[in-house]
Amino acid sequence: MPAPPARGPAPGPEPAAPPAITADGTYAARLAQRDGCWFPERWTLDSAEPYAVPLPAHQPEEPGTRVLPMADGRVLVHRRAAGRHLFSLVYPTGPGTGELPLGGVEFAQDAGDELSLLPPAPHGAYAYALAAGARSTSVWLVAGGSFGPEHLAEIPGRCTGGVWLDRANRMLALDRDLDGRTKTVAVDLERGGEVTPLLQIAADSDDRLLLADADSGLVLVRSDAPGETRLGWGVLGSTRPVRFPACLRLPGREVTPFAIQPGRTLLPESCAVALRVDDGSGASAPWLYGWRPTERRVHQLAAPDGWFAGSGRCTPQGVLELPYVTGSVPCGMARVEVPAPGGAGRDTPDAAVAGSTAEASAEVVAAAGTVRATRPVPLQQAPLGGRGTGG
Repeated sequence: MPAPPARGPAPGPEPAAPPAITADGTYAARLAQRDGCWFPERWTLDSAEPYAVPLPAHQPEEPGTRVLPMADGRVLVHRRAAGRHLFSLVYPTGPGTGELPLGGVEFAQDAGDELSLLPPAPHGAYAYALAAGARSTSVWLVAGGSFGPEHLAEIPGRCTGGVWLDRANRMLALDRDLDGRTKTVAVDLERGGEVTPLLQIAADSDDRLLLADADSGLVLVRSDAPGETRLGWGVLGSTRPVRFPACLRLPGREVTPFAIQPGRTLLPESCAVALRVDDGSGASAPWLYGWRPTERRVHQLAAPDGWFAGSGRCTPQGVLELPYVTGSVPCGMARVEVPAPGGAGRDTPDAAVAGSTAEASAEVVAAAGTVRATRPVPLQQAPLGGRGTGG
């Protein structure tokens, strides 16, 4: 049995802000700091070596400013001022920075200051935001519209999260708090925000969607349906129940997935998944792990120094691309391969326990050529130890 992995290195100075990465991996953007001043910074990733372009405005940004990369290389900037959320696109213009104001959104009386940018959309010419109120939540198109920010949908209940379910910027998954429970719903942005259930694991459980891949249909969820909060996986459009592998249950540690291998159509169990693992003590840096649903263990991987923990993407080849910054590397992207099924890798700290008690993942039965459901199918969990029921 392999020895338990060493503790993570002592955490160094926290990087200023993790970069957001476009869906196609071409650009990234973050709020950087230099000499006490904050400014947007764009990373170009599709060159031989990644490089950063500072995009300072006429005055320093506030620390709470948010940025998002666009597919054309511009950067969306979200500022707050005078009771409004203001949006602009910034871009390099020779030695300076160009800026295109897009307009703003007023603070709602019952929402306070809670408007957040959604993750980069699959169609990267557009950007979206979520405004959560006490009784309802608004979805806004804040970049890519014809006349500034556009209100797209109003959803009953208070929503958080935000995971894209397709590649057309149409289907958006949100975690909705309603009637004392949290359930994930799918919102159809092309049908006025029509809402359909997505995660209904148990009647009295809190279920949240963390990640989804449009190619394979693989989804990662967090739910307390098994009796405690656990990390599980399922497949959109499948009648199979959500599974909660024992190897993803690490007592005293928080496991957070942040990237799924794309391009594995009809092969969700073989998709590589990147995991950030924290011990919650603050005494060590987060660990990096890789996992595939077909396996009963996770693999500890070597994260680069200066990694923005929990940030990165996975290529169709199963290679993680991890952004990092050090004193000598102002813009770095490390490539770390997730071992193939059965490949070499270090077991979890609880390898002896996990290896002996892990639940075998049910095989996903899907005939090649079967047309995937155009609308999400609710994922359900059969009683533990019982027979699965269709979703």
